[in-house]
Amino acid sequence: MKISTKGRYALRLMLDLALNNTGEYITIKSIAARQEISEKYLEQIITILSRAKYVKSTRGAQGGYMLAKNPEEYTVGMILRLTEGSLAPVSCLDDDTNECSRSGDCVTLDIWKEIDDAVKNVVDNITLADLVERQRAKAGNDYVI
Repeated sequence: MKISTKGRYALRLMLDLALNNTGEYITIKSIAARQEISEKYLEQIITILSRAKYVKSTRGAQGGYMLAKNPEEYTVGMILRLTEGSLAPVSCLDDDTNECSRSGDCVTLDIWKEIDDAVKNVVDNITLADLVERQRAKAGNDYVI
């Protein structure tokens, strides 16, 4: 499994919104500057996040974006699945029911399931709030929004 730039940037965008949450809407321009990502690309990603109601927006001079919920309510897995689709290592694990005719005899399926479970265990148990804490710890006590 390889996470695309869309998935990585969506996670960074959501983290930026969480880190810089002052109750005010945050512009794409300011996020792009902090994250060193093109505004055009962030606009495409924010559209996906907005349609899924992960962020809310307002237009106008004071316009911008903010998280629709608290950072504790978003997991890394939620954000990545929204932008990446399935995180399963093989397509036969994409659906709840494995339709492969070989699944009953396929010994490699066990390995793919273990990898899938390990990935889920990580991405579904780390919240945006956890990332905020990690970022602030990494930056030290001098962290400034």
